[in-house]
Amino acid sequence: MMRDPLHLTVLHVKKYILTGLLVWLPLAITVWVLMNVIGTLDGIFAWLVVAAQTVLPSSVSPFLQELREIPGLSVIIVVAALLLTSMAVSNMAGQWLLNQSNRLFSNIPIVKSIYTSVKQVSDTLFSSSGQAFREAVLVQYPRAGSWTIAFVTGKPSGEVASQLPDDMLTLYVPTTPNPTSGFMLLVPRADVRELGMSVDEALKYIISMGVVAPPTAGTRPVAPVATSASAPTAQS
Repeated sequence: MMRDPLHLTVLHVKKYILTGLLVWLPLAITVWVLMNVIGTLDGIFAWLVVAAQTVLPSSVSPFLQELREIPGLSVIIVVAALLLTSMAVSNMAGQWLLNQSNRLFSNIPIVKSIYTSVKQVSDTLFSSSGQAFREAVLVQYPRAGSWTIAFVTGKPSGEVASQLPDDMLTLYVPTTPNPTSGFMLLVPRADVRELGMSVDEALKYIISMGVVAPPTAGTRPVAPVATSASAPTAQS
């Protein structure tokens, strides 16, 4: 069946538009995210400048106003502050000040519950010696025979561990396409299948809703996570 030239031209134009969209969309989204982050930091920096102008002598107000007008300066200040903080807490005096500030915030009502919880989570997630989010696995969820990607965050502890069999894992199952929300599962190690992909590759796979497959997908065998002799067997 012959297609008229106009129809072929429309198909070619659609193809070129889609190709151009695939080229520009990732760049546009990246720029949009960065601009929003920088805009948020600039807004916080502007608020701090206004607060400083009410406290400091009026003679420094013109200088502060000039700093406020420099775009992106807040990013440089944040990076510098993080570096200086890291260097400061690496010595005994800095550690002492850090311990005193932790003790102060931990004794303020209401504030202590928020600060302590956030600190425990951040110390667990970002610790170089921690095992949270170091491994991507497959687990059957939300029903048997339906598989999803999860991240190993550790092992149950405390009262929860005392109520469960040995050799259990704590998993975080992220939602798609927003992996910042999800579900926590406590499952037997024998019910988990190890993946060869890295955590970054697994996140890309989740965010893309399975469209962007990792380069190692299908080339590495999917094997159960190694279990000890006392590990419970999977329930049928």
